[in-house]
Amino acid sequence: MTQDERSRSRGQAHEPNPILENQAETVQQQQQQQLPSPPPDGGYGWAVTASVAIVNGHSWGINAAYSVFLSHYLANDVFSGATPLGYAFVGSLSIGCTFLISPLATIAVRVFGTRPTMLLGALLQSVSLVCASFATRMWHLFLSQGALFGIGMGLVFVPSYGIISQWFAARRALANGIAIAGAGIGGLVYSLGSGAMIRNLGLEWALRILSTVSFVVNISCILLIRTRYGATGSRQLALDPGLLKRVEYLLILAFGSFSMLGYFVLLFTLANYADEIGLDASQAAVIPALLMLGQAVGRPVIGHFSDKIGCINMAALLTLLTGVFSLTIWVNAKTYSVLILFALVGGTVAGVFWVTVAPVMAEVVGLENLPSGLTQLWLALVLPATFSEPIALEIVVQTGNYIGAQLFTGLVFIAAALCMALLRGWAIGRTTRRNAEAASEKRRGGAGAFLHDCCKWQRV
Repeated sequence: MTQDERSRSRGQAHEPNPILENQAETVQQQQQQQLPSPPPDGGYGWAVTASVAIVNGHSWGINAAYSVFLSHYLANDVFSGATPLGYAFVGSLSIGCTFLISPLATIAVRVFGTRPTMLLGALLQSVSLVCASFATRMWHLFLSQGALFGIGMGLVFVPSYGIISQWFAARRALANGIAIAGAGIGGLVYSLGSGAMIRNLGLEWALRILSTVSFVVNISCILLIRTRYGATGSRQLALDPGLLKRVEYLLILAFGSFSMLGYFVLLFTLANYADEIGLDASQAAVIPALLMLGQAVGRPVIGHFSDKIGCINMAALLTLLTGVFSLTIWVNAKTYSVLILFALVGGTVAGVFWVTVAPVMAEVVGLENLPSGLTQLWLALVLPATFSEPIALEIVVQTGNYIGAQLFTGLVFIAAALCMALLRGWAIGRTTRRNAEAASEKRRGGAGAFLHDCCKWQRV
């Protein structure tokens, strides 16, 4: 090869290839498009937050009103041969099915999209209430107001719960608090409304009116909900068993399980407890309504201060307070005024799990693992949510009074707070380790260091 040929060969080797450059540029653009932009912390996110809040009010709010239906079922023996435990199981079954359907709801969102999945859930939820209005046997109620309502609510709730985190970062807990507060407002309205409709129109028409109103409102609001990252913002699998090997994630599961054991006892038992201490039906309906009013007021406040002092700190503190209030105020609530006080004060702090669990989960496992982390959390809550109220009512039946159920409620909330305290120690230790690594220092480990982290004040 001559020198000129070698020069031309070297020139061709270094000469840019337009086709390869275009392909590389296209790949780079696709990768950049796949990266999510930072949450806007506002804008249309507030419209999404309001829509999710209203949907929560017309799903979880209606479910919360089951305490009024439960009181009516127990007082009037509506279905022959039914037991108090069976009536209690209907409300718990709806919650259990809500959580049990979560993996299928996550897959449905990925295959069909968020909006179609939620629309199907709204339809099934409304159909379930109509079917319950025609129930003549106890098993009819299990299938309708129990299982089918829970499936419909799960298809509405699971896709909507992670949407707020897509729109907010710095104000994520506040936005979650506002969205979840919708359940409190709905519970307030529907607890009072259901009691009035049952007394004036009858059980059947109360269920049919709830069905119609919830269907119209839910459909309208679901059409306004938008996501930012495609179907769910993540292509993660619905389940990620690898998370179960992480102690910090197991602490979140334990926190949720203990919280649900206590939360649904409060939600479904207070109306019947009001009957037990001699209050009339209208007064009994007011108590769960005030519990939900407390949650409606408390949840946005919890979200606001969670952004200030940290979600883990807020979850640990208010869960502990819920347990203390149950063991002090509720145990001594023998009059209408004291029970009103407990409903308002206890309701203000009792909803802390729903406000903080998504931000805490995002902090611990990361946004990329949030869908699978939440799905597995909902599955872990199936058993405690399903059997919480039956356990409490069985304690009442066996002991002849409510003191056992009250002690059970307070102690499981305290156990949930302990789980958050341990998670808090882990989070502070992680921050300390990162700071030590950045400063090229050696981090002192061991049980002593962990206990020091648990007691140390820090925003987490």
